[in-house]
Amino acid sequence: MLIELVKVAKFPARPWLADVRTPFGHTAVRWCGDPAAEPGEYHVEWTIDEDIVWGRNASPAVGTGGAGPGLRTGGHCVVLRGRLTVTEDGAALLDFDGTNILLDLADPLPEDVADTWVELFIERDKVSLCPYAL
Repeated sequence: MLIELVKVAKFPARPWLADVRTPFGHTAVRWCGDPAAEPGEYHVEWTIDEDIVWGRNASPAVGTGGAGPGLRTGGHCVVLRGRLTVTEDGAALLDFDGTNILLDLADPLPEDVADTWVELFIERDKVSLCPYAL
């Protein structure tokens, strides 16, 4: 996914954080690239390092301005809105504006949530961006 890197910053006892913008939102998440990265556009892979538990850190995207991808800060969390996909072998993916993010599930998802818009509430340090070159 193409993002705009606004800046990279380091706070005491915290990982490097990237202040990023997308066409559908803005937040700060863990940066796995060069800490000296200059502002600009980067292709990145999103990773979520937290188990998904329906009803705790994942819920239907109801009343969030309609369907479509979303990204925002929610207190100490990052809120990602995307379309949830469940594969035949039970793996869960978040379709985040055409980019698939593999999700680790703590428990099986309810049967009626596949192919619906969901929001994930993930601690900022558990969401990372890894830049790559095309």
